[in-house]
Amino acid sequence: QVQLVESGGGLVQAGGSLRLSCAASESIFRFASMGWYRQAPGKQREFVATITAGGSTNYTDSVKGRFTISRDNAKNTVYLQMNSLKPEDTAVYYCKAVTPFRYYWGQGTQVTVSS
Repeated sequence: QVQLVESGGGLVQAGGSLRLSCAASESIFRFASMGWYRQAPGKQREFVATITAGGSTNYTDSVKGRFTISRDNAKNTVYLQMNSLKPEDTAVYYCKAVTPFRYYWGQGTQVTVSS
């Protein structure tokens, strides 16, 4: 069973930065893509960013230019660098890993941005 462990969340003022990490229990080469999603209170979980095994990235419009997703294959870790944070970025952030047959979720990490 693949385990994904997120870390790096916390409380930050608007305009600040955080870097989230998602450490996988096995090689991330086996995943077709890995991504970040978020869920704010009372809202559905939404897509934030994804990176493929080949390194292609995609972002939701609201974070383009502010967030950067990257991967370190040697450390089996995916990162989400979040800059210029806004109160509306407040949510639980989840890591997702996708194979051709199934997908896996981490337990989530809370990000709170104060105004």
